[in-house]
Amino acid sequence: MELINSLLFMLNEMSPYILLGFLIAGLMHAFIPQNTLARHLSGTGCKSVAKSALIGIPLPLCSCGVLPTAIAMRRNGASRAASTSFLISTPQTGVDSIAATWSLLGPAFAIIRPIAALATSFFGGMAVGHAENKNINQTEQNACKTDVGKSPAGFWQKCIDALKYGYIDLVGSIGGWLTGGLIIAALITVYVPADFFSVVGSKPIFSMIAVLIIAIPMYVCATGSIPIALSLIMKGLSPGTALVLLMAGPAANFASFTLISRELGRKPAIIYLASIIIGAIAFGLAIDYLLPSEWFDISTIHSHGMHHHTFS
Repeated sequence: MELINSLLFMLNEMSPYILLGFLIAGLMHAFIPQNTLARHLSGTGCKSVAKSALIGIPLPLCSCGVLPTAIAMRRNGASRAASTSFLISTPQTGVDSIAATWSLLGPAFAIIRPIAALATSFFGGMAVGHAENKNINQTEQNACKTDVGKSPAGFWQKCIDALKYGYIDLVGSIGGWLTGGLIIAALITVYVPADFFSVVGSKPIFSMIAVLIIAIPMYVCATGSIPIALSLIMKGLSPGTALVLLMAGPAANFASFTLISRELGRKPAIIYLASIIIGAIAFGLAIDYLLPSEWFDISTIHSHGMHHHTFS
């Protein structure tokens, strides 16, 4: 019964925000031509890297969904630098996960999460751009830029496509990961002793490393990682350690590293993984040691709900 109560509590908190996020994602998918993105991402400088990071942040794509998108961008003319930036920023956050983060973890987490995604993706993209061969073969690059867009559709057809993508395709894509994250969070909340993480949590850097070891192979989506982070905070982990999970869990996994190595090269893949790890720890330590602790006090955010639920 406690497990069901925990699941219902999280679903009640997250559902309005997730539904809104799916709608916005569908509108973006239907009304922004895909080829428009690639045309702006062929350079290796800060503009292309920043554009790629900013494009990726609102997209609600998990690491499993971002890989084919980024590879298609790369093959249609995007540089390795821009593709890496997109690969780092996109899985960490999205319109749906930002809204859900606000509802479960509060405004501070919801604001810092996309900032961290932007910073780490920009750093990673610029590092790849610096390492990338600057003498790009323009003939090969231009040949890749073929027009593979859809035939033009009317306004109402685009609206139908937006609803179909947002509430059918996208739900099918990340629904399983979200459900898995909720179940893991509920299991942690109900069955893990309250003092289980207290020893590790007393030294945030060690708990961050431990979470990284667990999070990298976890392969959980940005929204699905939120209830897991909440349950870990309630069990004694620091807010900074929770942010490490929120960043590394969705963005890094062994499957992504293998595919990126094959498509972009080993060096960009190493930079991709290092950027996520370094960025997650840096922002996690900043939360724990530089920012006011009351910003991340979960008990105040859920003071009413927790009084009647398992988290009390």
